[in-house]
Amino acid sequence: MHADHQPPLIPAPSHVGTPRTAPGRIALDAGTPLDAGPGTEGVARWLRSALGAATGLPFAPGGGPRAVRLRVDPGIERASGPEGYRLSTDGSVEDAAVLVEGGSAAGVFWGVQTLRQLLGPDAYRRAPAGPHGRVWDLPRLTVTDAPRFRWRGLMLDVSRHFMPKDDVLRQLDLLAAHKLNVFHFHLTDDQGWRIEIRRHPRLTEIGSWRARTKWGHRASPLWNETPHGGFYTQDDIREIVAYAAERHISVVPEIDVPGHSQAAIAAYPELGNSDVVDTASLAVWDTWGVNPNVLAPSETTLRFYEGVFEEVLDLFPSTFVHIGGDECPKDQWRRSPAAQARIAELGLADEDELQSWFVRHFDRWLADRGRRLIGWDEILEGGLAPGAAVSSWRGYAGGIAAAEAGHDVVMCPEQHVYLDHRQAPGDDEPMPIGYVRTLEDVYRFEPVPAGLSPEAAAHVLGTQANVWTEVMENRARVDYQVFPRLAAFAEVAWSALPAPADRDFADFERRMAAHYRRLDALGVDYRPPAGPSPRQRRPGVPGRPIDGTPPNV
Repeated sequence: MHADHQPPLIPAPSHVGTPRTAPGRIALDAGTPLDAGPGTEGVARWLRSALGAATGLPFAPGGGPRAVRLRVDPGIERASGPEGYRLSTDGSVEDAAVLVEGGSAAGVFWGVQTLRQLLGPDAYRRAPAGPHGRVWDLPRLTVTDAPRFRWRGLMLDVSRHFMPKDDVLRQLDLLAAHKLNVFHFHLTDDQGWRIEIRRHPRLTEIGSWRARTKWGHRASPLWNETPHGGFYTQDDIREIVAYAAERHISVVPEIDVPGHSQAAIAAYPELGNSDVVDTASLAVWDTWGVNPNVLAPSETTLRFYEGVFEEVLDLFPSTFVHIGGDECPKDQWRRSPAAQARIAELGLADEDELQSWFVRHFDRWLADRGRRLIGWDEILEGGLAPGAAVSSWRGYAGGIAAAEAGHDVVMCPEQHVYLDHRQAPGDDEPMPIGYVRTLEDVYRFEPVPAGLSPEAAAHVLGTQANVWTEVMENRARVDYQVFPRLAAFAEVAWSALPAPADRDFADFERRMAAHYRRLDALGVDYRPPAGPSPRQRRPGVPGRPIDGTPPNV
C-alpha cells in the first residue's frame, strides 16, 4: 500500500496489506457480536467498556461471519514475540468481519488499539457523539505488527506536583492508546512522599504536604503560598496497578534512596545525618534542585527502608523496582562522624563507595525476593551486582557503559526525551526548561547508539520518556508538555524505523493530522502545532531555557 494511502496509524505498524477481497469497507453495528477466544477475556472486557461506550454498540458474546473475533495464536508468538499481532478486516479470514490475533493477550490488546484507530477519532470518546444508529465502518486491510522494544515507557513524577488518582488512571489510558507498556511511577522525593506505608504513617501524615511551592524555575522569585500535597492509599495503588494490568502496562515503582529524601527525613528525623544537621528542624522541601539532606548510612535507615520496600513489593508485582540513586551530594557524609565510622568499618575508600554499598544492599535485598533493582546511571559508580539494571538519563554514556558491562539498560537521555524540556524557542513557551526538543527532534531520537556492539545492544531493554513536574502544576500542564511529543516517542519505541536522518517526518506529520483529532476526543490539552494558545502560556513565570543544540553525550 502506497504511503499516501496508508491509514494514519500511530505508531506505524510493520506492514499494512491490501485485502484479498474487493476494496471497500466493513461495517460494525448493533448486531456485531464479539467472539473472544481463550485468554482474550480481559481484552474483550476492555473492548466492550471502551469501544462499547464510544460507539454505543453492545458487542454481545457470539460468533458467526459478522463477528469481531479475538484469538491468541502461538504461531505469532514464535514469529514475532508475545506482543506481536495480526489484524484482518477484509471479511474473508476465518469467516469473521474482524479478526485480531496476538502472540499473547497483550498482542491481542495492541491489535485492538489499532482497530480503535481505524474506527476514527469518535472511537476515543466516552459516549456516542454521532447520530443514533450510526454505522461504524472500517477499511478492508490486514495489519501485521510487533514492537521493536519490550520496554516502552513513560516516567511520571508525582512528587514535585501531585496528580490525583483519576489523573494517573487517565495517563494509563493514554499510554495504552500509544502502545506504551511501562509506567515508571516516581513516588518519593524531597518535595513529597506519595505512597501510604502503614508501618511508617508519618511518611504521609507529614511527608506528603509542603507549606508552599516555588512558582516556576528555582531561581524564580515567585511562590504559590497554598499548601501542596496528597498521596495514594494502598488501595489506590492496588487500583492503579490493576487498571494498568488490564491495559498490559507494568507499573514500576520508584522509592528514591539515598538522595532526594528530605520528605522522609522531615517525617522521621532519625533517617538523616543528625550528627551534623538538625534534622528535626527540616520540613518537606518547597523548592527545586539537588538537596544536601540525604539519608544516613545507618542500620536504622536500612531497616526502615526494608520495611518500606516490603510494603511496596506487596503492592507492585513488577519484576523491576526503581531505587533512584541519583544526585546524592556527599557533603554531610564527609562531615558526619557516624558516616565516616561506617566507611572505616566497611573498609571503603570514600563516600562514593559508601553510596555504592547502600545501593548494593538493596540490590541483594530485592534479588533475594525475586525482584530486580533498577536505578539512575549514577548507581554504576562503584560497581553493580549482575542482575541490576540502569536507567541512562545523563546521556547515552551511562547506558553504553552498563550495556558493555552486561547490565540491562533503559535509554532515557535527558537531552532527547525529557518532556519537561521546552518544545520551541521563543517567549511563548510556558516556564521554558532546558534545550528545545521539537516534535521532529523526538521523532529522530534513536535509543540504541551507533557503535554499540551487538552483544551490548541486546542489553537495551528499550526506552522511556521522563516527565518531571517541577514546573507542571496540574494535569493540563502535563498534557501540554507530554503531547504531541509522546506520539513521536511511541513510534520510536514501537516501530522499526530507519536511521534518524532517514526517517520520514513528513509522513509522520500527515498521520498526526488524524491523531490530533483522536487527542481532541480524549480531551488532551496538547501543544497545538502552531504554538501555545493564550491560556497555555505563563507570561512572567521564569523558566531556565538553554540555547543551542544539546550535547550528544
